[in-house]
Amino acid sequence: MKLKRNGSYTLNSGERPVLSQTPKTGLSCKMVLQAVGKVLRKSKGKPNGKKPAPEEKKLYLEPEYTKSRITDFEFKELVMLPREIDLNEWLASNTTTFFHHINLQYSTISEFCTGESCQTMAVCNTQYYWYDERGKKIKCTAPQYVDFVMSSVQKLVTDEDVFPTKYGKEFPNSFESLVKKICKYLFHVLAHIYSSHFKETLALELHGHLNTLYIHFILFIREFNLVDPKETTIMDDLTEVLCSSSGSSSSSNGSGNGSSGSGSSSGGSSSAGAQNHVKER
Repeated sequence: MKLKRNGSYTLNSGERPVLSQTPKTGLSCKMVLQAVGKVLRKSKGKPNGKKPAPEEKKLYLEPEYTKSRITDFEFKELVMLPREIDLNEWLASNTTTFFHHINLQYSTISEFCTGESCQTMAVCNTQYYWYDERGKKIKCTAPQYVDFVMSSVQKLVTDEDVFPTKYGKEFPNSFESLVKKICKYLFHVLAHIYSSHFKETLALELHGHLNTLYIHFILFIREFNLVDPKETTIMDDLTEVLCSSSGSSSSSNGSGNGSSGSGSSSGGSSSAGAQNHVKER
């Protein structure tokens, strides 16, 4: 073997090359396996090695905001049917009032609820569709959906044949199922305000009004079993926080015993209304 100037070696004839040993790198078999396992776990739990988007925190559940009310009145007593008052009259009066209040509450944030910001009528992971009078399914933006709700409810509450105001005028046989349908729609609007526009409501310092309205409305629909509990499940976390201090615990347990406007047991009109709620996973 001869040494060249550049530091390399040449073999003389008859000499066999000597295989050099693999240099020690300090990595043991155990360390390699641990590294591979770490990579596999990472790729399995986090596609492409990226962290999954964190679930958005529900601002409306923060204690500092859930405590805000405009009154400490006992709403459980307020929603109960007074003695010597006709049930339909009581339902009509309260439903009309809730319609105006929820419409007013939505109007405070309507400029922020646009076709671009709210491309679907969504509440958390649930998307609502509108069904027209012919039963045609319509996918619409949130402001369009709310407009459909308010327009249809306005038409009903001002119809003398549906919400009679003159003495001696009878309520229609389908009145209760129509009230249930209206309450279901109004709940969707309230839930959307919390889910998509609570920040704006907070900036306007109207969260106390919204909380108070929500408590009053939920206790009312529970008192008379106007909305299927399955329909309101999506906001159960908020309902539990807001209504737990409003004497509603016993009421919530019995809310599932009656029929609902969004259920099939309420008659033809409410059965058609049930398909308006579509949950997409």
